[in-house]
Amino acid sequence: MTNVSQSQTNVNPPERLVIATRESRLALWQAEHVKARLEALYPGCQVDLLGMTTRGDQILDRPLAKVGGKGLFVKELETALLDRRADIAVHSMKDVPMDMTDPFALVTISAREVPLDAFVSNKYDSLDDMPPGAVVGTSSLRRESQLHANYPMLAVTSLRGNLDTRLRKLDEGQYDAIILAAAGLTRLGLAERIRGVLPSEVSLPAAGQGALGIEALSDRPEVAAWMAPLNDRVTSACVRAERAVAKALAGSCEVPLGAFAVEENGGLWLRGFVARPDGSQIVRAERRGSLDEAEALGQALADELRAGGAAKILAEL
Repeated sequence: MTNVSQSQTNVNPPERLVIATRESRLALWQAEHVKARLEALYPGCQVDLLGMTTRGDQILDRPLAKVGGKGLFVKELETALLDRRADIAVHSMKDVPMDMTDPFALVTISAREVPLDAFVSNKYDSLDDMPPGAVVGTSSLRRESQLHANYPMLAVTSLRGNLDTRLRKLDEGQYDAIILAAAGLTRLGLAERIRGVLPSEVSLPAAGQGALGIEALSDRPEVAAWMAPLNDRVTSACVRAERAVAKALAGSCEVPLGAFAVEENGGLWLRGFVARPDGSQIVRAERRGSLDEAEALGQALADELRAGGAAKILAEL
């Protein structure tokens, strides 16, 4: 599951833990959620939050793909881990770069919230109800490519900012509808804003969407042992398979790519795609395998996508 051994179950319980977190409302909810779980696990432990503003939070006038990608949301948090100001960092898994290496380790992936995309609009009930030329806002090339492919008559434009900012822009009339991760809306008690959840056949999710990950330094096995009870085996296998696809295909904000795994009959059903940003070509593949071979399954799916035409698309992006 991680670079760090989690076999050390005989370590003493922690006395104090500091969680590094972004300061957006959703990030703080996620950190508070982990804090509450840790306090329940270790009643004698003091758990504190270290709120931080990342470069990804500061640059709001350009698409992520143009300014360095999702890593902009984690660098400052990782610096706090290196400086020993924090013991762990809590992330939305879809924001965690695929090439995490020493000295950092992903030590826990907790149970997943609804992993699908949500349709949010004050005017329309669904994408199918929207007239030609209606404006849909999204922050991701993954969603954009699928929207272009499935609804070529709609105008798809960039939407940046935290969740509250995106909703405000919708309410101000800048967009006729926006597409957001259902998990974030649900976690913040805003599920009533969801007019519909897009099926995975219409909008395949991003690798790790809806799951929370806990990052720590790889040379701190005691931290991995403390976090181990929060790990969810099925979610972890699904996310590891999805991330393996994205990593093998150099998945980032610059690549319209989706990867989504679910448990099926005790195993994994993994689907993925690579597309041109305008949706003019989408290469899809799917595979089934065991939970214990998640990374190998993801690699095999990535190889199949490459052979099916994804390599040509990636070379031209």
